[in-house]
Amino acid sequence: MRDDKENIIVQKTFEFSLKVISFTEELRNDRKFEMASQLFKSGTSIGANAREAQNAESPADFIHKFKIAAKEAEETDYWLELCSKSEFLPNPQKTLVSDLEVIMKIISKILSTTKKK
Repeated sequence: MRDDKENIIVQKTFEFSLKVISFTEELRNDRKFEMASQLFKSGTSIGANAREAQNAESPADFIHKFKIAAKEAEETDYWLELCSKSEFLPNPQKTLVSDLEVIMKIISKILSTTKKK
């Protein structure tokens, strides 16, 4: 069995997913179902793809999974920005946005380092 305790990206994306779940519940309570659904899917997909990459079949598969995670992170950033700027949606906590920025930087570094090998 895999030990992800020392895997920073798996750990950070899992914790981020839990925060996304909490925020999307807030959106659902405000009856913003479409936004909640979009954010839930993209925000939790980041961690799912990072975790799936840990069992990649090849270096190319590993890169592919992290590219998907990067795309999902960009989409999540878009939804969070909409929430921040819209007068009709609740603002996400600053920690949610800053956590995503850290995750995006780590994913970018993983991709650039892996491609160099």
